[in-house]
Amino acid sequence: MTAEGSETPERTIHFVSLGCPKNRVDSEVMLGVAEQAGYQHVDDPSQARVIVVNTCGFIDAAKKESIDTILELSEYKKAGACERLVVTGCLSQRYPDEVAEGLPEVDNVLGSSDMLKLETVLRGSGERIMVGNPADWVMGSADPRRISTRGRSAYVKIAEGCNRTCAFCVIPEIRGKQRSRAELDVVREVEALAAAGVLEVNLVSQDTIAYGRDLGGGESLASLVQKVAEVPGIHWVRLHYLYPEKLDDGLIELMSSHPRIVPYIDMPLQHAADGMLRRMRRGHGGKRLYELVERLKAKIDGVVLRSAFIVGHPGETEQEFDELVEFVRFAEFDHVGVFRYSDEPSARAHALSDKVPERTAGARARKLMSVQRPISKRKNRARIGSELEVLVEGPSESEELVFVGRHAGQAPEVDGCVYLSGGEVRPGEIRRVRITQASDYDLVGELEDADAEEPLPSAPERSPISFKRSDGRQTALRTVR
Repeated sequence: MTAEGSETPERTIHFVSLGCPKNRVDSEVMLGVAEQAGYQHVDDPSQARVIVVNTCGFIDAAKKESIDTILELSEYKKAGACERLVVTGCLSQRYPDEVAEGLPEVDNVLGSSDMLKLETVLRGSGERIMVGNPADWVMGSADPRRISTRGRSAYVKIAEGCNRTCAFCVIPEIRGKQRSRAELDVVREVEALAAAGVLEVNLVSQDTIAYGRDLGGGESLASLVQKVAEVPGIHWVRLHYLYPEKLDDGLIELMSSHPRIVPYIDMPLQHAADGMLRRMRRGHGGKRLYELVERLKAKIDGVVLRSAFIVGHPGETEQEFDELVEFVRFAEFDHVGVFRYSDEPSARAHALSDKVPERTAGARARKLMSVQRPISKRKNRARIGSELEVLVEGPSESEELVFVGRHAGQAPEVDGCVYLSGGEVRPGEIRRVRITQASDYDLVGELEDADAEEPLPSAPERSPISFKRSDGRQTALRTVR
């Protein structure tokens, strides 16, 4: 029963998506599956007959968050309308039996490649554990999907899995080997998104730079990106997770010259000291990273650089950490994420000696962010007085009566935002904004152009998936009209 005493509809479903944007895409596919099965998504989990938790299981903190979320939502089987609790994603792929045995509240356990099996679950058939081979799944343009990001933006997965052997990483175990989508299939999906009103496409995979190597037909990332950018209606194309090993001149030239490919490069570099890069099995040394940063800044006007680093990896000395700090100072990244090493038993690094104490790793993470923070603030302050195109997302989720958007150098959900003033806006508009203030990570700007007079094209319907970002903040994504 609802709070007003009316009956809850028989087919209601609520999703929580944890972890990375790649997981978000999987959640959107499952939402599409649910809608095809006649289920209505509800924002309030107490009103849901079925609750789905798409978990992350990459590191200890993510595993704990996933388990805590499952336990929290299982309470709706006692106090809400929930009749079925489904757990899917990376945690259940790694530990299917442990999830089933340790969490009796869970009715069905699916893995990281079992999105389409949700239909079987919703029909009330199938076994309790239906965790398949992670190599079985590659998303296709014909698969159902309901977009949940705000502001006419969408993530598009161009590949699954990874062939790297990084010492700290268990992604190949969870997601399987690299499996690239056919170029034509990706373009078809982008065409459908554009026809539905999407303006910004964010291309993602675990190892985006390796796109096409497994297909054997000459497909390349540069070719795919150019074709995506030429889809009518697409305004911005952004690339995520570019491994530095093969960032070739052709792709760099494309990013520097194509008006719809934003000059935004996301490279999770992980470290910069030679010794650490060897122990991490990254396949290159620190000198290459210095050269790459210089090359990108010289070749791409106004390039925005984002990276992520791991501190506290086994064997990391104070000198090596200092080398990382100096590299961050040298590179002057626009956006940086810092993660403490997680000692995963199935990762190669687990067998390494010289473990770094957790307290030391925490102190190093704080220091590295303290080095990056003034860099970010200085780069933001340099934008004061400039005019930028801003994609309006909608009302701020932290400040009342304020709308927010993003400029091309801010990726959805992982970077900062632009707070808007000086006029009325609608979600999904791209407006000219003059930047007036700057903080460590966010900007404030006044609208410079007149109110948009031309009607916007039809927008893809947004569904309110609850999404927990990689920085731990939970965002309830809503349709704003």
